[in-house]
Amino acid sequence: MSEEQGVMSEGKRIVDRQIAEERPHRRLVIWQRSVDLVVSVYKTLKAFPKSEQYNLISQIQRAVISIPSNIAEGCARRSSKEKMQFWIIARGSVSELDTQFEICRRLGYLDEKKFEELNGDLAEVSRMLSGLIRSRKRGIKNGE
Repeated sequence: MSEEQGVMSEGKRIVDRQIAEERPHRRLVIWQRSVDLVVSVYKTLKAFPKSEQYNLISQIQRAVISIPSNIAEGCARRSSKEKMQFWIIARGSVSELDTQFEICRRLGYLDEKKFEELNGDLAEVSRMLSGLIRSRKRGIKNGE
């Protein structure tokens, strides 16, 4: 590696560290997985009928975007109580999305394979989110 590359690499690490300090949600695996879910859902929605553009598609988009957005907003809050409030809202969006996936499956917009894939990804996010909430609750009980 040249000296110039080393300097650029070190500069990138400093920038990455600053971003992580300013935006701590980016370090959370749950936030990363939930953003991956957003991308996967958006790609899937491209195949939905245009007649659902302002109905089901719009509802799904709002619910799926709400998950990483509320995780991030919770991370930006100072008090544990505030953090929990946003993470619980994210958990509500997970339930909303679960219901919407089931409706899409029953309407034939999602085949069984795609339904299982999205549902599996959603279940993973849900488990991680529940773990995050449980962890914070224990911290609150212990006076953190």
